[in-house]
Amino acid sequence: MTRAELDKQPYDVATMFDGIASRYDLVNDVLSLGQDRVWRRAMVKAVEAYSGELVLDLAAGTGTSSESFVSKGARVIACDFSQGMLRVGAERRGGASRDGVTFVAGDALRLPFADETFDAVTISFGLRNVNDVDQALREMRRVTKVGGRLVICEFSHIPVELVDKFYATYLMAALPKIAKCFTSNAAAYEYLSESIMDWPDQAELAARLQRAGWSRVAWRNLTMGVVALHRGVRGS
Repeated sequence: MTRAELDKQPYDVATMFDGIASRYDLVNDVLSLGQDRVWRRAMVKAVEAYSGELVLDLAAGTGTSSESFVSKGARVIACDFSQGMLRVGAERRGGASRDGVTFVAGDALRLPFADETFDAVTISFGLRNVNDVDQALREMRRVTKVGGRLVICEFSHIPVELVDKFYATYLMAALPKIAKCFTSNAAAYEYLSESIMDWPDQAELAARLQRAGWSRVAWRNLTMGVVALHRGVRGS
């Protein structure tokens, strides 16, 4: 199923993630050659969560990314639209609210939280799966306190065009085949490959953040631009 077809059927995306939840973290580690751990550490450092702060971790999946904020002393709401992902994460930790992480089902387009609730909001490798990115960016701003920050960790584009094309070839050809060795749902990774290639480059995403009302927007590349960290602050 193509990205366009899935965009017309948003609930199919949630079902897709439900189906790969049990081995999602393992497959990501293999496909990224362990780089996903490096990217997540960089994201945690960029968020700069302090003791006592409340962090919203969107597209949290099984909560792997959420644990890092707890180790810094913050409280974390791990929010995802995939019930399967949340269930796997809660089962691994012995409950839906445990060790500083609370799992909450929610849609990034209609977040189930009050205005100005969080000190920081973050989303890792999930924004490109949202049907309306601009609305999601506005929703994230709504639930962030004045002066709070947003950090997005997402696949992006290598600035060198020839290298970026080679990387795209790997995504479309190799990624689903490798994933097939670890999961029966290789089609899900075909979708993920397409979603990465269709994603805007660093400058375009930064512009969309600014249009959504975020200030002090900046980004930096990781692994030559395979992944980029975008950061913004909510003004008054």
